[in-house]
Amino acid sequence: MTAVYGVLAQTLVTRSRLLALGALGLVAVAIGAAQGAADLFDPARSATRLIDAYGLSLFAPVVSLVFAAAALGDPSEDGTLVYLWLRPVRRASIVTAAFAASCSVALPVTVIPLVLAALLSSGEPELVTGTLVSSAVAVTAYCALFVWLGLKTRRSLVWGLAYILIWEGFVARAGDTAAKLAVRAYSRSILSEMTDVPLNLAEISFGAAIAVPLLVAVAALAVASRRLARQDVA
Repeated sequence: MTAVYGVLAQTLVTRSRLLALGALGLVAVAIGAAQGAADLFDPARSATRLIDAYGLSLFAPVVSLVFAAAALGDPSEDGTLVYLWLRPVRRASIVTAAFAASCSVALPVTVIPLVLAALLSSGEPELVTGTLVSSAVAVTAYCALFVWLGLKTRRSLVWGLAYILIWEGFVARAGDTAAKLAVRAYSRSILSEMTDVPLNLAEISFGAAIAVPLLVAVAALAVASRRLARQDVA
C-alpha cells in the first residue's frame, strides 16, 4: 500500500495542477488581505462569509475534484491501472492509497490558503479554527467521493463540476432534504457553529456535521473498492 501511495501521489503532483490551483489559493489570500485592510462594520462576519462563499463553496471542492478524480481516473484512462490491479494488493488498499494520496496533496493546497485568508481578513481565533476544521472535513469527504467518481466514469471532472455547481450550488438550496445530500451544508454548519455567524443552510448540528461527512467518506471508499474488485481493467 505504501508503494502504491507513492506512485499515485507522484502522478498527482504536476506543475500545471499546482500552478492553477495555487493561483486560486492566492486569490483567497488576496481577498482576505483586502478585507482586513478595509474598514468594515463587522469584519468577523464578512470574513466568515468570505470563507464560506469562496473557500467552502468553490475552492475546497474544486481542488479535491482535480486531485481525487485523477488518482484512479488517470491510470484508468491511460491503461496503467492494470499494473496496480495485477499486484498482490487488496483492492481496498489501492483505493485507500488513492484517497490518502489525494488528501495529502489537496489538504495543504486548500487549508493553508484559507487559514491565511482567515488570519488576514479578521484574525479572530474562532474563525481561524473554524476555517481549519471545516475545510479539512470538506476536503476529506470530497476526496473520497471523487476518488469513487474518477473510477466510475471517464468524465469525472464534468460530473464532479455538475455536482458542485448545480446540485450544491442550486438544488441543495431547495430544502432540508436536498441540503443533507450536499457536503457543503455540513462544512458550512461547522463554520457557522464555530464562529457563531449564521449562514444559509447551516442548520445541521455540530456533531452530525463532523460525523456524517466522515461516514460518507468511508462509504464512498467501500463502494469504490467494490467497483475496482469487480470491474474489468485493461
